Amino acid sequence: MFTLAVETGEDWWEVEALYDLCFAPGREALSSYRLRDGVDPVTGLSLVARDRDGILAGAIRFWPVKIGQVQALLLGPVAVHPTHQGEGLGGLLIEDSLERAATLGWKRVMLVGDAPYYARFGFEKLHDVVMPPPTNPERVLGRALVERAWEGVAGDVGSIS
Repeated sequence: MFTLAVETGEDWWEVEALYDLCFAPGREALSSYRLRDGVDPVTGLSLVARDRDGILAGAIRFWPVKIGQVQALLLGPVAVHPTHQGEGLGGLLIEDSLERAATLGWKRVMLVGDAPYYARFGFEKLHDVVMPPPTNPERVLGRALVERAWEGVAGDVGSIS
């Protein structure tokens, strides 16, 4: 059993330590991190999951981005502590946060990730949305939170400062 809560400033370093544990060294060199430089995560959408003992088991963050003049959410990173992988926690974090995003009025979410994994959450390849290099275009995925939200959206992804 896990308890989900909105990430607070007090959680920041614990979440960063989880990301360091779950991802390769140099994760911050990825192009998606350039879009996060100097930008705060979206309030109310970055979540932490704690086990019954209050120990951090997982986390997810969202960042505002733009494609031309259109705003979107950039999902990531999402991580689950190795001791809790395979328990459905990643899916719980993704689904819960996407529901919150829709409630807050966001229309579209994108990420850079593995299509077979994220397809189960409704993400599809974005053919006309370009992440900064060296991102593999096959890994640029999106999900509409309202019908046809990605229709006609094209161009380079940029940060919102």
